[in-house]
Amino acid sequence: MAEFTAKDVAALRARTGAGILDCRRALIENDGDIEKSVVWLREQGLSGATRRADRERGEGAVSVVVNDGKGAVVALECETDFVAKSAEFVRLVDDIADSFAASGEEGIAAHESEIDSLKLTLKENIALGATKRFVAEDGDVLESYLHVQNGRGVNGVLVELSGGSAELAHDIAVHIAFARPEYLTRDEVPAAVVAAERETIAAISRNEGKPEAQLDKIIEGRLTGWYKDRVLVDQAYARDDKMSISQVLGGATVRRFAQVVVGA
Repeated sequence: MAEFTAKDVAALRARTGAGILDCRRALIENDGDIEKSVVWLREQGLSGATRRADRERGEGAVSVVVNDGKGAVVALECETDFVAKSAEFVRLVDDIADSFAASGEEGIAAHESEIDSLKLTLKENIALGATKRFVAEDGDVLESYLHVQNGRGVNGVLVELSGGSAELAHDIAVHIAFARPEYLTRDEVPAAVVAAERETIAAISRNEGKPEAQLDKIIEGRLTGWYKDRVLVDQAYARDDKMSISQVLGGATVRRFAQVVVGA
């Protein structure tokens, strides 16, 4: 009989989601070789985790942490709303965000076994989604906002602000949560994206019968509107659309921001 331990059985179960007896049998059939056992379980149709891994993760929860100049926003993805708002799922994403903010990638790695265990417990395809971590520059303010729905975070934002207050940074984070800018400034928009949009606007304008002599002016005007939808500093402030974010900032500068949304 092949030699293997209870830890080998547990490791194989965590990787495949197969039952304990099936994992023991796989290790026996493959002389204790875990890699061959993984393949054997798949061939026998006994790998539960493999089946779950093919299922779409359209739900999940988001957590945001800011502590002592370090911030993190983390998404944990799953299949159903029922699992996403469960206490153990929400607790795990909060723990991951705490560890990631404090320790970086090592903090995430420390929770890999808990994610695997939750897959087995809740019987869903669960995996880490988008993550972002900021360590604020000296003198900068790091703030966040988390939109909560049905007991779990669904839309998290981190903002690093230079030359402004924590209150202002938080207000900008709230704006980002709902306005969802893609870029911080126009300079960040890839030239190829701008060129493609310019061509699209030109084609639309010509199809509308706009005069060729005025086309350049019309394109620039519409392109400005396109920027206002996508570029943070150009956007109308969510709380007062008569002001742009640039005006709200005054002398302050958004150094960077990150947004993570469930299902995005």
